[in-house]
Amino acid sequence: MNKVRRWAAVTVAVMLAASGVRAQTLEFRQCVETALAQNPDLSISHARIDQAQAGLREARGNRMPRLNLSLTGTRSNDALNAFGMKLGQRNATFNDFGAGEFTGPGALGVTPQNLNHPDAVNNFNSRIELQVPVYNGGMVRAYIDTAKAYVRAAQSGDEAARQQLIKNVLMAYQGVHTARAYIQVAQEARAAAEEYVRITEKLHKQGMVVKSDLLTARVNLEDVKVKLIEARDEEKSALNQLALLLGLPMDAPLEVGAAVMPGLQAGSDAELRQQASAGNAGLRALRAQVEATGAQVGVARAGKKPQFNVLLRQDWNDKDLGLTAPAYTVAGVLSWTAFDGGVTNAGVDRAEAARSEWRAKLRQAEAGIAYQVTDAQRRALEAQERETARTANLNQAQEALRRVRKRYESGMGTMVELLAAQAQLEKAGADLVAARYELAVNRTELKRAVGVLTVDTL
Repeated sequence: MNKVRRWAAVTVAVMLAASGVRAQTLEFRQCVETALAQNPDLSISHARIDQAQAGLREARGNRMPRLNLSLTGTRSNDALNAFGMKLGQRNATFNDFGAGEFTGPGALGVTPQNLNHPDAVNNFNSRIELQVPVYNGGMVRAYIDTAKAYVRAAQSGDEAARQQLIKNVLMAYQGVHTARAYIQVAQEARAAAEEYVRITEKLHKQGMVVKSDLLTARVNLEDVKVKLIEARDEEKSALNQLALLLGLPMDAPLEVGAAVMPGLQAGSDAELRQQASAGNAGLRALRAQVEATGAQVGVARAGKKPQFNVLLRQDWNDKDLGLTAPAYTVAGVLSWTAFDGGVTNAGVDRAEAARSEWRAKLRQAEAGIAYQVTDAQRRALEAQERETARTANLNQAQEALRRVRKRYESGMGTMVELLAAQAQLEKAGADLVAARYELAVNRTELKRAVGVLTVDTL
């Protein structure tokens, strides 16, 4: 119910925003819940689960008896059919055999008119038929096992898609914050560039700097303004990407809440690889595919075994619509294909080859996931070290700029030195922003590779 209320709040917020009312701020959890509720990729995943579950119901249905009801209306003057329909109606007479034309042993060669050229006969056949499967060589059981495996594969695939979507939402959500951090760096750089122009103009009037220093300061200001425009465009792009992930129009007003910094997944490299082997949703989906192909081998082998089914049928035949002349039929049918030109054996070989293919894909994926876990952990640890180093660099660049600016204002430094120190500060700020974004993404990727990525585990 809480989830429904949150979704309703998001919907109302977007509608109000579209009407000119300021949009409600969406925290990261709300963004994820919205994306999981209506992202098109997950809709495709849910449809696959529905298909697999319907396939399972269909396979189980093959175990049950099949009841058929039919009503067939026939009119024919074909000699065999007409006589048979009269028999079915219990209406056949000696006259239908041409008895009136039989005058003795000398008439044995006469062809009876009524028997060979009957009048047209109407017949309405009402039928209830029950077909009961008794033994089919394990084919139905194999079909059910196949369908169950496909359901598990679809469910694991859906979980993998959910985790990938959570990662994508985080990247877009943090992308907005990253773009805004770049905007802040650019705004500070613009303020500093404007101050440098003011200081340089003052020093130029006092004859302490040359005209070229003033021109250089003005060029630097224009460059910084362009960087600010680019940073604001990046913010718009990140918001558009986030809206698409949420299943909303790109022009829907959005405002994000606080930034998110996932924690580092605990465990050694070996422990995380072992955890991923059991918990990664993509691997579970592949294992289910292997099970499905194994069950398909059972389906193919069932063709080599006998099948036995029972048929129960009740018929009514009448020249008009009705339920007269009842008749029943009980039959047991045992069939066994003794020779089919190698078709069944070829089907078994094909199913075995398909299972071998999926087993190879699984081994390949297991090795790939193990590498992804190791690589993601290494990158996450590197990103942590990088973030610490970038923070120290920023502090040092700030101090360096303070000293160079003081020297420049006293006429002891040059514009080139000042702009170089400012550029170093801007780079340090941008590097720190990028390091924090990479840290969040790499930690998230590690959780996804291990198979534990949810909103709560971030």
